[in-house]
Amino acid sequence: MSSENSAPVILITGGSRGMGAATARLAAQRGYDVAISYISDKAAAEAVASDVEAAGRKALPVRADSADPKDVIELFAEVDNKFGRLDVLVNNAAIIAKQSRLEDLSFERMQRIFAVNSIGPILCAQQAIKRMSTRHNGRGGVVINISSASARLGSPNEYVDYAASKGALETFTTGFAKEVAREGIRVACIRPGHIYTEMHASGGEPGRVDRVRDSIPMGRGGQPEEVAQAILWLASSEASFITNTYLDVTGGK
Repeated sequence: MSSENSAPVILITGGSRGMGAATARLAAQRGYDVAISYISDKAAAEAVASDVEAAGRKALPVRADSADPKDVIELFAEVDNKFGRLDVLVNNAAIIAKQSRLEDLSFERMQRIFAVNSIGPILCAQQAIKRMSTRHNGRGGVVINISSASARLGSPNEYVDYAASKGALETFTTGFAKEVAREGIRVACIRPGHIYTEMHASGGEPGRVDRVRDSIPMGRGGQPEEVAQAILWLASSEASFITNTYLDVTGGK
């Protein structure tokens, strides 16, 4: 274990694409060594790792399903072995399914969405506490949970199960933040709005952001890099008195 490593270490779940990949690249530019988890696209994860290394930082891509407790334990063990420390966890991994009305949702779909979007971040947070908390002889740290404006808006006729899973993540954020606030860990939550990422294709409408952009007060969709900047600001010492906080990155929606 290379405990002499002095660069801060950030772990981003779901870091092979979209907002996770943008956060990994920006974190490297700001001096972080970067670990990312991915679930299926090894080539995309390795491409992000190459970008991190091109910025002069160390990278660790790990295949892990954040809804699987064994995968989560192994993911954090790999971070320990490679870096010997963990400063920031970004719970970014999430899934969405085809747009649908409520009565047409399958039980299996609901289970999987809640497993990844709600339980996964809780499993990762458990491992982060064991490494960050002063109660466990850690040096402190930051956990950023990535929710969605849908937690406020509900996503009727499209993804009510996804929205509900993000609502659960937000309630967890509040309890978790209060529980560890005196143990050196800050916990915050980002609510992205309509962002140009590959996730919309998973919902069956790749052009969704352009369809809804007139409903956004700023009149445009967001870029993954704009979410990454918000994440890294909350993770930084500039946000040192901020915990149990929700930051909307939505263009005003």
